Amino acid sequence: MGRLQTLFLWLLLMSGCAGPGNEPAPPPLEPAPTAMGFYCGMALSEHPGPKGQIHVAGEPAPLWFSSVRDAFAYLQLEGATRRIQAFYVHDMGRADWRKPQAGTWIAAKGAIFVLGSRRGGGMGDAEIVPFGERAQAEAFAREYGGRVADYEMVRKEEMFPAKKESGPS
Repeated sequence: MGRLQTLFLWLLLMSGCAGPGNEPAPPPLEPAPTAMGFYCGMALSEHPGPKGQIHVAGEPAPLWFSSVRDAFAYLQLEGATRRIQAFYVHDMGRADWRKPQAGTWIAAKGAIFVLGSRRGGGMGDAEIVPFGERAQAEAFAREYGGRVADYEMVRKEEMFPAKKESGPS
């Protein structure tokens, strides 16, 4: 067999090794003006603060979340992570809180987050605030409270803790 034929055969065999789980992640998209939050069913443009987008295999468009907290809650659904191709959040070190602008998306896995700050998110609840740089997250936490966490720490958080009951015990 000639060198060219051997190379062709090798490339053909190796191309089969990529498999469906090794495709490159789709890039972040910008939401259309009509984009709706996955849980709330309301227009993303109606909510301040950072948003999330999750690209799911077999879906033509990402799932949009009016808050980063909602996107992390989606990850807690049984089996949800098996089909996720990409997860992006706004870098609030570069984005405006009232209306995060285009081009400020970053991969959630590489982001640094602030948990428990005084800034409310898309639905007015406590927000998980993402940053591209740790120094920006630390500065935000000093100003608005909260603690700095990486992606894996946030994944371990309970997104919807039970409310404490008041009254006699």
